[in-house]
Amino acid sequence: MDKKKVAVPLVCHGHSRPVVDLFYSPVTPDGFFLISASKDSSPMLRNGETGDWIGTFEGHKGAVWSCCLDTNALRAASGSADFSAKLWDALTGDELQSFEHKHIVRACAFSEDTHLLLTGGFEKILRIFDLNRPDAPPREVDNSPGSIRTVAWLHSDQTILSSCADIGGVRLWDIRSGKIVQTLETKSPVTSAEVSQDGRYITTADGSTVKFWDANHFGLVKSYDMPCNVESASLEPKFGNKFVAGGEDIKSSTSKPKRRENDGPELNI
Repeated sequence: MDKKKVAVPLVCHGHSRPVVDLFYSPVTPDGFFLISASKDSSPMLRNGETGDWIGTFEGHKGAVWSCCLDTNALRAASGSADFSAKLWDALTGDELQSFEHKHIVRACAFSEDTHLLLTGGFEKILRIFDLNRPDAPPREVDNSPGSIRTVAWLHSDQTILSSCADIGGVRLWDIRSGKIVQTLETKSPVTSAEVSQDGRYITTADGSTVKFWDANHFGLVKSYDMPCNVESASLEPKFGNKFVAGGEDIKSSTSKPKRRENDGPELNI
């Protein structure tokens, strides 16, 4: 009798405290990359295929709650409990800019065209910074129903996704009107929400569940039960057949766990 093949996840050690955010870059001429945020205050950059450590961004004075890379993986951004969001040179690790806030920054995201940086946090305000004019005041959207935990861009930077730290669901905002136009319902607060590189799927993490949603029709495509609480999940950009998840056990891992639900278009994981 043939034995069932069991997928063994690749484990990436390095952080000394829980991993709270993960982000894959798009595929670039140099490959693709993975950045991780942790309560240890030092975001880490890794090779996206092997998980090998490349470098650490040093400069935050508090837990780092969010991290991301721009389209070409040339710049990184991070949001921290030290009331700042920082912009980094992803090649040298140098700090390029620090955007000061009045409270903890829990989320950050580059726009698709890389000219804008979106942030959110305890102030319940979405801020949009123009990276071509870093000294200009940001645009603010201030009617979030709760403390903001995660943000992302959708539909060629015309829509913003956000979730709240203490309220379930993912809210979709029209960038022109600043109004909520759709909500993806979840039982638990969503700690991670991102849009896949091809724009087809929204990946969310809530509690011990990772979900994939159709980014155009907003139906649930697949849902996975994980062995522990997951703070963040990110879909691998090259083939789209696996995802990385991290949380309470201080490690990030890539996995192809058992499928639980199928409620929409096929996602080959």
